[in-house]
Amino acid sequence: MGLTHFNDNGRARMVNVSEKKDTVRTAVAKGKIRLKKETIKLIKDNGIKKGDVLAVAQVAGIMGSKKTADLIPMCHNIIITGSDINFKIFDNYIEIEAEVSTVGKTGIEMEALSAVSAAALTIYDMCKAVDKEMIIDNITLVKKTGGRSGDFYKEYK
Repeated sequence: MGLTHFNDNGRARMVNVSEKKDTVRTAVAKGKIRLKKETIKLIKDNGIKKGDVLAVAQVAGIMGSKKTADLIPMCHNIIITGSDINFKIFDNYIEIEAEVSTVGKTGIEMEALSAVSAAALTIYDMCKAVDKEMIIDNITLVKKTGGRSGDFYKEYK
């Protein structure tokens, strides 16, 4: 399968999805932000001066999913029917999971990836005063359902 984001002149274009059927589509993305153990404790104890880190990151992730078309040039502006962010806290990292859904002609993968990215960046922003060594990594699509290309699943490590 070739790349479809190029016109006959080899220039970038937004793919026309007019002829595609509307289907229920979901995508799940995950990522990690690595922090010092002391920073994890501050987050758990609500000791970060900027406020409740995970509550703010949750809202940022949802907003990130909704603003994807404003950030990624060739993404279609789609109606999101659901967006949820979950966090798992470990000793030295937080795992972020975003599940985003739509009923439409094109996928929702970029919205799920944007949601994880926005949540991770928000955690970074809120904690940077106490932890300059944070690392955001392993942001990836782990599940996609719906659409012509079918379902996709990948184990997350």
